Amino acid sequence: MLGQEIASSYQELSEEVEHLAEHPELVEEGEVDDDQEDTSSAILPVLDSESATSSPSVRFNKTCLKNVFSVILLFIYLLLMAVAVFLVYQTITDFREKLKHPVMSVSYKEVPLYDAPGIALYPGKAQLLSCKHHYYDHIPPLINPGQPGEIECTTQRINYTDPFTNQTMKHALIVQGPRDVKKRELVFLQFHLNETDQDFSAINYLLFSSFQEFLNSPDKGEFMKDCESSYSSWKFSGGFRTWVKMSLVKTKEDGSETVEFKQETSVVNYIDQRHKPASDQLFFVVFEWKDPFIQKVQDIVTANPWNMIALLCGIFLALFKAADFAKLSVKWMIKIRKRHLKRRRQAMNHIS
Repeated sequence: MLGQEIASSYQELSEEVEHLAEHPELVEEGEVDDDQEDTSSAILPVLDSESATSSPSVRFNKTCLKNVFSVILLFIYLLLMAVAVFLVYQTITDFREKLKHPVMSVSYKEVPLYDAPGIALYPGKAQLLSCKHHYYDHIPPLINPGQPGEIECTTQRINYTDPFTNQTMKHALIVQGPRDVKKRELVFLQFHLNETDQDFSAINYLLFSSFQEFLNSPDKGEFMKDCESSYSSWKFSGGFRTWVKMSLVKTKEDGSETVEFKQETSVVNYIDQRHKPASDQLFFVVFEWKDPFIQKVQDIVTANPWNMIALLCGIFLALFKAADFAKLSVKWMIKIRKRHLKRRRQAMNHIS
């Protein structure tokens, strides 16, 4: 109800201002009656309504109060407009910052079976003695360690040029990794090295996401060069059993998805009870999935354009309303000033 009364007062004030703009002689000759004066003054509080019998000093005091209150209201609305402009600037700045700095979101997806990864091993002079799949973290005792055993894994050997030098030939043994994470499937490999001219013996390996993609690749050499350029490589040493627990991380950024392996490694010393030359070395490595969860990382933009648009619409509406009220207030003050000057001239003429 209060808003309707204020809007009605605004409309009456605007109509009176337009009427005065069309007939300026009414202001100069004093033909504006007291009813219009009371209507135009409805937007501002007064102490009492002016009467024709009031003394000039009382009318002057009331006019001063009206002018002072109008100026105060004008400054308040100018302050509100400044605050609204600042809110517009701050809203746009925050929206741009959120677009430039998206928030990283991490989620986990549980899978019963993994796509079998590829395990690329670079044994050098070492020989693969055995490769078996076991389940439920159980590895049976070794039989004839250091002697060739059963190779139950899917393996393939491939030669390709080093992607970093393009001169050195690399010889890789590709082994199909474990799949069934629910049954804790693992792959156990055993290597043997007769002699070495190096101070430290180790075998390099790298993991890539899909062994099936390797098999389906028309150019396996180029496929392995891309894998070596994209994935990190690790080592396991002779005389130890190295247990590698793998986890998969998929990162989605700018519309492209990359795959990365994380691993936890535990090393156990192998107690060799064979009669062997001093230069003989045995290598044992186990590959297993750590858990059935694939970690997915992606960037999320938290800025919502619809919220910003709604906020800006509200701010601009308040700006227009404040500007309209300030314009009407200024016009009203000018009209009151002209009225005051007219009455002052009338009083001076009366005294004369």
